Order: sequence, then structure tokens, then C-alpha cells
Amino acid sequence: MENERAKKLIAKYLKGDCTAEEKAIVESWYLNETANAQEEIEEPDDQDMEQQIWAKITTENHKKSLSRQRIYSYAAAAILLLTTALYFGTRSTSPIPQNGAADFTKTDINPGGNKALLTLADGSKIVLDDAVNGQIAKQSGCVITKTTTGQLVYTIQDNQAAALKTQALLNTIETPKGGQYQVNLPDGTKVWLNAASSLSFPARFSGLQRQVILKGEAYFEVAKNKHMPFIVKSEQQKIEVLGTHFNVSAYADERQSKTTLAEGSVKVSLTANNQEQVLKPGQQAIANNHIKVIPVDIEEALAWKDGLFMFNDEDLENIMKKVERWYDVQVDFQQADLRQKHFSGTVSRFGKVSQILKTLELTGSVHFKIEGRKIIVVK
Repeated sequence: MENERAKKLIAKYLKGDCTAEEKAIVESWYLNETANAQEEIEEPDDQDMEQQIWAKITTENHKKSLSRQRIYSYAAAAILLLTTALYFGTRSTSPIPQNGAADFTKTDINPGGNKALLTLADGSKIVLDDAVNGQIAKQSGCVITKTTTGQLVYTIQDNQAAALKTQALLNTIETPKGGQYQVNLPDGTKVWLNAASSLSFPARFSGLQRQVILKGEAYFEVAKNKHMPFIVKSEQQKIEVLGTHFNVSAYADERQSKTTLAEGSVKVSLTANNQEQVLKPGQQAIANNHIKVIPVDIEEALAWKDGLFMFNDEDLENIMKKVERWYDVQVDFQQADLRQKHFSGTVSRFGKVSQILKTLELTGSVHFKIEGRKIIVVK
């Protein structure tokens, strides 16, 4: 099985697009490999691996689909297996060390998960990862529910009088470092928040537009309403849509904001000078003092939402910022030039931090030490 085939197969499974035959391949490997999860995983031989998969399928009947969370856990090992140790490239020509990557067994750090804090209009706060499933709050005309799958859902009750009182009520959901969360807004819009992010929104949309305020990164699937445009405001920019799918990365510690369009159409405008650009699917707007529009790999831009880190000739400084947010760690570069080393590759967000560090170390151009919750980058 070629590396590219294997990587695409995992991506299809995570999205729910596999055929029955493809689904059996992935689930067969999951059941086989997790049975020996404590054993060290060795790099498989491509030809031999495919024969083993099909042999196993002919002897097993898979009656149950895996939950998304279990697939995320599986991906940490399965992506390693099916892509032959995760292709990772670098501009450095340093040879791969014969003694392999460092041993992080005693200092490893777990990945993030569904963690968030909800602040209601009256100032009361609800820690969502501690809250019980079911109804957790009620505001005028709106019921707020936490589902068994860890989503926050706002449901509007048919009460026009309550709507008038609710329009000024602003709620905020915040994810910490090492956290993520999904929220279904009152209009049916779905939002996935990445780590160290926040979204402020009214408990019920009213008036001529639906406006939310974002800090950090989020993926939006906006419910269509041609009479009420959906507005996403961040520190540098404003994004206007009617109904579409797009990703916004607007972290305070990043010099640029990035808006990536997956479907539909959006207009991005700068707060400072009102410069604006309309995006088409497959385009990304990079906003700083001006807006630059470039073609982009949608799969790469949305990889975090599907449980993956995906890098394409990306510098180590940006890679480690993502590691900092997701694993809730501090990163210290001992040499400044290490920040500018470039890497390409794909790795699960749901493995321990050692998974990504060991893979980067295999290039021979960078090494890591873990001290508590600090990762030290060395040559």
C-alpha cells in the first residue's frame, strides 16, 4: 500500500467518506494494532502490510463502527503504520542519527481534549468539561444544552417577547491551551473552536445581521440566511458571509490573520483601512497591513479540525506554536536559527507529544528535551 494511498484512506475514514471495503481496512488495522497497544510499533513493509490487511478482513466480520474519539486515538498509531512512519522532510541535509530519536517515556505529555469555559450574559461561568450532559442553563427564549458528544447547543424557544430581551445578551465560550470545543449557535451555525480561542455571540440573533467576535482559531459552517448576513469580527479584520464553510486563524501572538474558504463565498475586510477582498473556495486571505490572497490546500488548513497536524514546508517556530497551544506547554529554542528550519508532514493531534517530537528528530536536524511542561529545542 503506497504512502499516499494510506494517508488518503485515513482522511476519508475520519470524514466518514469510506466505502464499506475501505472502512473494513481501517477498522481491521485498528482492532489488530490496539490489541497490542503496549508493544513498540515498528515500521511495516508496504507490500506485506497490505496482504496482512486483506487476510484479516476475510476472517473478521466488523459489525460496529468506531466512535470518532476512538478513531482519533487510533490515528496516533495507525497513521504511523499506514504512511510508513509519517513522511517528514526538512531543508536540512543532516543525516538521520543511527541511534534513533530520544526516549520521552518518563516525561511524555498527553494531548488536549474537549475543554471550555462558558460565560453567560449575567457573568456566571460554567466549566463545560465538568458540567453534566443535558440542559445546563436557560436564558430568555433560549435553552443551552451539553450533548453526550461534548457539544454545546443553543435552542431557541418560540417566544417573541423573550427575543426582545435576549438580543443584548452576550455569551462567550473560551477554550484553554490544550482544549477545543464545538458550539451550535442559536441560528444553527456550527463552530469548532481550536485551542486557546474564544467566541462571543448573542444568545439569540436579531436585527439585520448575525455578528460574532473571535479570538484565536475557529472553523465555521454558517447556516444560510440571505436576509441576515453572518459577520465574524477579529482584531484585524471582518468577514461577511451569507452561508458557507470557512476557517479563521486570528491569534493575538500571530503577526497575520488567515481566512481559508472551503465552500461558498466570503468577503474579508481590514478594520484599519477598509481594504477588502472576496474569496473563492480554495483561497486564503492573509491579513496584516494589507490583504494578500493565495491558493491554499484546504485539507492542510482544516487538518486541526479533523484531528491532525499537517505541515507543508512550515517553519519550526510555527509548528511549535501549535504544539504549545494543543499540549499546553512552553517551548524554548536554545538557538535562534532552529526557528527557521522547515518541515513537511502529517501527524495525529491525539497522540502524546513525543509522537511529533520523535518524528521531527528523525530528520537529524533538531532534537528536544522535556522538562515538566517545557519543551526545549536543541541542535
